[in-house]
Amino acid sequence: MKRSTRLLGILGLASAAAIGLGCATTKDVDQRIAEAQSKTDKKIESVETQVEDLQEKQKATDGKLEQQDKKIEELSQSASEALKRAQEAGVLAKGKVVFEQTFTEDRIRFRVSSAQLDDKAKETLDEFAVKVRDLKRPVWIEIQGHTDNTGTEEINDQLGAKRAESVRLYLARKHQLPIPRMTTISYGDTLPVEPNKSSKGRAANRRVVVVVME
Repeated sequence: MKRSTRLLGILGLASAAAIGLGCATTKDVDQRIAEAQSKTDKKIESVETQVEDLQEKQKATDGKLEQQDKKIEELSQSASEALKRAQEAGVLAKGKVVFEQTFTEDRIRFRVSSAQLDDKAKETLDEFAVKVRDLKRPVWIEIQGHTDNTGTEEINDQLGAKRAESVRLYLARKHQLPIPRMTTISYGDTLPVEPNKSSKGRAANRRVVVVVME
């Protein structure tokens, strides 16, 4: 009888220990699952935050592009084209037009069929150079030559190119504006601002346009 009682006692203790061990094991497993779930939740939250940040950055980028496109639309056609050429060449830091200046014949006068600058033209370019240097930062300059339609297409194209180059060389030699950061292009008579039917209209079309960008 005593042996049976002892045996039952031992079995009872063993059962209790087993139950206790089982409870402890279950708690450990539950705790580990909870910890793993917590880590997973934190990782998911971190990824979601990163996705939201990327979405916000994308929205900001899209907004800047929309603003840039709007600004381009507000520019003159020749300035817009100058900006696109400079962007494609990868020479701009900010991708914007600082200012555009048009010099018609009353400001920059060339002799007939000549690309030589007169004294008044040089004075005008002196003022322009001061304006550029006062910016005190690197800029990219496109100089555009435009003509009226009195000559042939080939002659007008060549004349526009020579006049733009005369302006570039003067700015480089007289004012030390870096010549590698100035480019020229001739539009010839393809982009008139006035009809070529009158002498006044033709005079307005004989011009040099300078686009300053950064």
